This record gives sequence, structure tokens and C-alpha cells, in this order.
Amino acid sequence: MTFGATITDAEGLRLTPEEKALFRQMNPFGFILFARNIDNADQVRALCDDFREAVGRNCPITIDQEGGRVQRLRAPLAREWLPPLEHVEKAGEQAERAMYLRYRLIAHELFGLGIDSNCAPMVDLARNETHPFLKNRCYGSDPKSVSRLGKAAAKGHLDGGVLPVLKHMPGHGLSTLDSHHDLPHVDLTQDALEQADFAPFRALNDLPMGMTAHLVYDRIDPQPATISPTMIGLIREKIGFDGLIMTDDISMKALSGEPEDIAGQALNAGCDVVLHCNGPFAARAKVLEAAGQMTVPAQKRAEKALSMRQKPAELDIQAAEAELSALMGGQVYVG
Repeated sequence: MTFGATITDAEGLRLTPEEKALFRQMNPFGFILFARNIDNADQVRALCDDFREAVGRNCPITIDQEGGRVQRLRAPLAREWLPPLEHVEKAGEQAERAMYLRYRLIAHELFGLGIDSNCAPMVDLARNETHPFLKNRCYGSDPKSVSRLGKAAAKGHLDGGVLPVLKHMPGHGLSTLDSHHDLPHVDLTQDALEQADFAPFRALNDLPMGMTAHLVYDRIDPQPATISPTMIGLIREKIGFDGLIMTDDISMKALSGEPEDIAGQALNAGCDVVLHCNGPFAARAKVLEAAGQMTVPAQKRAEKALSMRQKPAELDIQAAEAELSALMGGQVYVG
């Protein structure tokens, strides 16, 4: 069965008959959840069942659950985490182990609700000028330490039965604008980028899935990376990422044009799958139609990614929480 080259979402807490029919027809690769799709545990599980029944397979369902400002699941469904950068700073020399435990516990929460993917780790490098929408979501500014922390976060996901999505390739940390609203530009040479921002992605290039950045790297290509064959080529060749490449949300204001046209541009640039979020039903239908089915190489990468899903390893929740609390001096969560 060839997958549709899309990851999309739902309008509400359960699928409507129209959504079920659309997804049955177009067979999107997977789905993503937002706060509007979340009420209680039984409802989230039922919605995940709706998605999988609509496409007739165990499709991946992802979410943005970094912890901190970006987490769709909130109390009482999930722990209220400190932002990643604060987490790393509090853990100090024990940051790798603390990061593993953080995302192992997050994976446990997600898997129990039927969610088997997460848009993390985020290994963008923080700078003094990094826009606030991104900065405290970062793990640090040193490529080597961010690489180690990203690997720990990814292992926490995989050990918990959840596929990590590496983001934002090839590096969003130099952005001084919020790409949800504006198109950021980066003025660094390719050599400088390879030494710094590309490095953590290169260190994690064996992960199953990765997400693009909606940034223009002016000294390399005038187009945003998501729709740039040159930048996608660098992700494949210089970063060495051979996993499934998905776009960041193509409805973000950094990209201009109709979503269905952007979808075609991203796929023509070399992305494997288009992420389209928060659009009305008619817009989602147009994107699903425009994206069509995955190419043969994209399908192979998708199947390889899905093969990395595994049954979660056993976890002693109380012991994991106690160890994490000790590593972080007792302050793990907000409040």
C-alpha cells in the first residue's frame, strides 16, 4: 500500500464523517494532534483509533510534546515540564541522563494514549540573538553537547516506543524572527553552517524522521529550505540524513502561496512528506490531493521509519521520577 505524501490533522475531538471519508480516500501517511484535539485520555485514544480505522492501518500519530512552552498535552494528562534549556541548565553535568529520563517519561505518556511519534528532539543551536519563540526550547549553544543531549532525547523516545522527529533541519537557531509569522533569513556561509548548525543534525542522521526549517540561507539559496532543492540536497549529502524528511507546517506564514502549491514545491524540492496543519476541511482536501502519493524512495524511507517502532521497554515510573528529581535538585516540573 502506497502512502499519501501528507501528515495532516483533525478539526476537533473526534473525526467527522467527512474527515473519515477524505482520509479513507487519500490515505495520508500519518496525523498530528493539537490542543483542540485533546480533552481526556479516553477521548484521545478514541481519536487515535479513528485515524487508524480511517486509513486501515497502524499509521503514525505525532504531536509537539517538547515539554515547556511547546507541549500539547497538559496536566492532568501529562507532566508540566520545565522548558528544555532550563532543564539542561538545572541538570548540569548530569544533563544527558536527565534528558534521557525526561523524554523516556514523555514517551510513556504518549504511548499510553495511542501516540507513537513526537516532534523532538530539537537540536537547533541557541544564540544570543535567537528569537524567543525558539530559544528556551533549545538544548544549548555548543554543537557537541547539543548532539549528546539530542541523542539522549532520541533514545528516550525509542525506548518508550515513540518515533522521534529530528528538527529543524538544517538548523533554526540563527533565526531572529518567528517563522510562524515571518520568513527568517540567515547570513552565514555554508562552511560556517557545516561547522556549527549542521553538526548536531549530522550526529543524529540515523534517526527515522526529520523536519525542515522554514528559513532562507541567503549565501546558499534564495528560497526557504523547505522548498529548496539545494538545501534538501545539503541535508541529504552534507548532513547525511537518509530518513524520512517531512516539512514543518506549510501553513506557517514564513511560506507564501496557497498550501496546495507549497506542498508541490516542497515535494519537488525533495521532501518526502508534507505536514499541513490548522487548515479548514477544504484546504486539507486540496493539500491531500495536490501531494498525492509518496515517491518510491519516500515510501521506502517511510517503511524503514515505521520498522523502528518497537514495544516499549519496561519502566519503573516512580524510580525514573525519583532519579530525575535527584539529578535536577528537586525541580523537574513547572510550579
